Amino acid sequence: MADTCGQVLLGSGLTVLSHPLMYIKVLVQVGHEPLPPSLGRNLFGRQVYQLPGLFAYAKHIIKIDGKVGLFNGLAPRLCAGTIGTLVHSSVLQRCQDAGKYEVSGTSQKAEEGSLQHVVNETTKEMIARSCATIVTHPFHVITLRCMVQFIGRETKYSGVFDSIVTVYKNEGVLGFFAGLIPRLLGDILSLWICNMLAHLVNTYAIDDSMSHTGEIKNCAQAGTGFFASMLTYPFVLVSNLMAVNDCGLAGGLPPYASIYPTWVDCWRHLSLEGNMSRGNSLFFRKLPVGKTYAIDQKRFF
Repeated sequence: MADTCGQVLLGSGLTVLSHPLMYIKVLVQVGHEPLPPSLGRNLFGRQVYQLPGLFAYAKHIIKIDGKVGLFNGLAPRLCAGTIGTLVHSSVLQRCQDAGKYEVSGTSQKAEEGSLQHVVNETTKEMIARSCATIVTHPFHVITLRCMVQFIGRETKYSGVFDSIVTVYKNEGVLGFFAGLIPRLLGDILSLWICNMLAHLVNTYAIDDSMSHTGEIKNCAQAGTGFFASMLTYPFVLVSNLMAVNDCGLAGGLPPYASIYPTWVDCWRHLSLEGNMSRGNSLFFRKLPVGKTYAIDQKRFF
């Protein structure tokens, strides 16, 4: 219990610190570009139009809503983080207990570090993460909509409980789970890619006789996690767009977004436009030639 409380406090602190970053990322994902691009040069000296980065975007938000404006949607996100940690810990513990019971009944145990052991542990983690994601997704939807309100200056979603009532009245129970499927798929794929790659690296690229083996394996785990998140980023983008799709906010309607019947349609549309990585980087954001943005529908050449 003490460990879970510690995880909740640590997670809440990290959530508060990282919230402005997520806020800006979501606005960029939706396609909100309130600031004009500037002409600069890339690493090869070629002139390119560059979109404003993280700090310029943050200054724009502060100018309109003040520093407090950077924390729109924080309350439901904190609720999601707290509940998610509790559910994840509880489900994972049950899976661990069930695994111990099965092992004692069969007198077999996968050797630690073996492929079977990695598969078993990843399966348990997948179940725990999936349960936490499903339970907390309604708060995730509310968080995104509170953020996207910045675009149209709406106040439709104000407060956790009022937002719950608003979603239920307008969309019913299914509204709380908008964008859930791509989010689940992305989480599951990211987890398996990360753990499988880390296992391959640890088994075939790292010698146990090397010094600082533990630190090297931790670095390998972090590296494979970053690589997996890059590969599965389109699922995150599609999930967030579907969470605000046609919800009555300006950011979920044309010209910012098309009305997508399903998340597959959203995926196809983004793929055709070449926007599958939109919002993935907030520092080096170049504007492709002939690209059209919803803010003013102008083309930059």
